[in-house]
Amino acid sequence: MITVNLYYHGAKGAARAFAEEMESSGIAAAIRSEPGNLRYQYFQPLDDPDTVLLIDSWQDQAAIDAHHASPMMGRLAALREKYDLHMAAERFVSAEENPEDEKFLRK
Repeated sequence: MITVNLYYHGAKGAARAFAEEMESSGIAAAIRSEPGNLRYQYFQPLDDPDTVLLIDSWQDQAAIDAHHASPMMGRLAALREKYDLHMAAERFVSAEENPEDEKFLRK
């Protein structure tokens, strides 16, 4: 699994408005239904109202490449432009699960 954390930054609530439009327009739902998408979910840091975090997880690089080549990317890019957003990204590739980690999780 590959997870990309995308931080959207925009002035005066623009990042939040972008995320809300992604949800209300159906773009986020369409991305969630793409083959290989495992998670596509927005969050907002409590200490930064001008930033929204997208956690975007995919089965593998081929699924990400197909997503990037899809017409959905054009719609998404247009919304980013509309809200004048700037972005930062972090990329994580899952390693084998470690059973030892389970003892630290409260479920």
